[in-house]
Amino acid sequence: MTKTKQNNLSLPTVLPWLFIVLGSIAMLASLLLSIEVFDRLKNPGYVPICNLNPILSCVSVADSNQSHIFGFPNYFLGIAAYASIVTVGLSMLAGAKFKRWFWQAVQTGITLALIFITWLQFQSLYRIGALCIFCMVVWAMTGPLFWYTTLYNLRAGHIKTPTRLKGLVVFAQHYHLEILLAWFLIIISLILQRFWYYWSSLI
Repeated sequence: MTKTKQNNLSLPTVLPWLFIVLGSIAMLASLLLSIEVFDRLKNPGYVPICNLNPILSCVSVADSNQSHIFGFPNYFLGIAAYASIVTVGLSMLAGAKFKRWFWQAVQTGITLALIFITWLQFQSLYRIGALCIFCMVVWAMTGPLFWYTTLYNLRAGHIKTPTRLKGLVVFAQHYHLEILLAWFLIIISLILQRFWYYWSSLI
C-alpha cells in the first residue's frame, strides 16, 4: 500500500464515516425498539419482532426497571445521543473543525455511553436474564465509537497522555483492531456462558 493510500485511510479521514454509519445504525436500532414498544402498548397482544425466544426477548428487557433508569425509556436517550454523533460526523465531512474543548465533550459523552451500556450488559446478563436484539446492536456500535474516538483524541492531543503511558498509547494505536475484537469476543463469551443452558438445548 502506498503512502498516499495510507494517508487516505488515516483515522481523521475514517472517523467521520464511523460517526455517520455506526451512529445511524445505533440510532435506527433505538428507534425501532421504540416503535416495537409503542405497538405493544397500543395492542397488548402484539408480539414484537425482537421477541424470538425466552432469551432473545426485548419485552423482558423493556419491561424491566433498568430500561428507564433516568425516568424515561433508554431508547429516547439513544435516539438523541446517536443523532448527535451522526451530526458531528456530517459536520466533519462538510469541513468543520472543532476545538479541543468540543472533542473533550464528545469524549466525555461517548465514555459515559460505554459505561452505561456496560452496566446494561451486566443487568441483562445477570439480573434481567434476557437479551434485547436492538439493544445489542447499540452495544456493538458504541464500542467502536468509543474506541476510535479515544484513539483520535489521543493522537490529536485533545487528551493529555502522561509520559509513562505513552508506550501504552502507541501499543493501542498499533493494535487497535485486535483490542476491539478482543472486547467483542469477551462480550460474546459472556453471553454464551451465561445462557449456555439454553443454547445447548438447541443443538
